[in-house]
Amino acid sequence: MSATANRPDICANYLLADLPAQASHALESQLSPVHLFRKEVVGERGQEAAYVYFPCGAVLSVLAYMDSGAAVEVGTIGKEGFFGLELLIGGTHWTETTVCQVEGDSLRMTAKAFLEVVAGETPLRRITQRYLIAYLATVSQSVACNRLHTIEERFARWILMTHDRVDGDRFFLTQEYIADMLGTHRPSVSLVAGAFQHAGIIKYNRGWMTILNRAGLEEASCECYQVDKSHLAKLREPDMLAV
Repeated sequence: MSATANRPDICANYLLADLPAQASHALESQLSPVHLFRKEVVGERGQEAAYVYFPCGAVLSVLAYMDSGAAVEVGTIGKEGFFGLELLIGGTHWTETTVCQVEGDSLRMTAKAFLEVVAGETPLRRITQRYLIAYLATVSQSVACNRLHTIEERFARWILMTHDRVDGDRFFLTQEYIADMLGTHRPSVSLVAGAFQHAGIIKYNRGWMTILNRAGLEEASCECYQVDKSHLAKLREPDMLAV
């Protein structure tokens, strides 16, 4: 269950940080701090949207569930983006289930307030629309990655994506959770994590992942990581920030 958090700096979320000063100041009164815990559900498939979230340290996973109950991650949301894309394109209910992957802080606002702020050609609407394009591009890349690349490459990509969204080199991820996110089995994740640890790339103990060799992790990843990174980096290019 989420808890009230010390208010994070609005600039901890890149979308909010890149808003013009006037728009940012006007938005602050609409945003409430919240601390999200690991595995906490922030939006359930078919549920009416109540809040949108702007992560400031928390990392969220968008999950696609099968009838069997099995799930696979189809999207990752951290401080580079926000949770609430359905509202941006006219939806009123969540299309997939989204859970907190890495515990941390977030800012949130009610769905009603968000819709009021993005009505018309406002700075928040323009910057979140650009994020929507980048997010869809990363989802498409994930589809290709899951079909074409090895578990070792996908493991490295996924750890890099998480590392980019957290503060520091150490974060908590169980092997069971990683297996679910990658759509594979725990023994496969155990073997890959063991190999990466033996190579001195990571340290993994009782669910705590520590990045020891970032360059080695990037070398082990497929090209999809750099493609994802370039899509998200474009959001902060000077010409894109002229809102």
